[in-house]
Amino acid sequence: MRVVLIGPPASGKSRIGKKLARMLGTGFVDTDRLVVKEHGPIPEIFAEHGEAHFRALERAAVVTALESDGVVAFGGGAVLDPETQRDIDSWPVVLLTVHPDAVAGRLGNGRRPTVPDVETWKVVYERRRELYESLADHTADTSSQPTEKVAAEIMEWLGSADAANVTKQKEIER
Repeated sequence: MRVVLIGPPASGKSRIGKKLARMLGTGFVDTDRLVVKEHGPIPEIFAEHGEAHFRALERAAVVTALESDGVVAFGGGAVLDPETQRDIDSWPVVLLTVHPDAVAGRLGNGRRPTVPDVETWKVVYERRRELYESLADHTADTSSQPTEKVAAEIMEWLGSADAANVTKQKEIER
């Protein structure tokens, strides 16, 4: 079973991805965690080397993550890279959305360099929303649902004819 989770920062990709992987009995890879494991904290990478350097590291993490089956959670900006967009073309892609009111408690204390506050988050999300939607085969809102419920919804979709048709169509188009 393979699936990629995309969405804005603080939409719950890591949390839901872990839960979904456990429910499916498969592996879980988080591209942001791969970057942190290899290169250190993301805010430090941004501060010392800038966003372009981080995006290059993130791209390498995406390549590594997509080498395995299972659930893959991308960092919020990973899909900005055209090569990443092409790479996930054969994967079922789920967009996790979240309402701005639910984001404030999830942003943390400056741990997210591209979205330090809700107002910045709104701007970033609006800038990326059309791209996220164009890449997604299914959308799940994480604003107020428990992690288990969102993961179960995705699992149900993955087992549905819709997901099977998406995967089959993507294989034909390759």
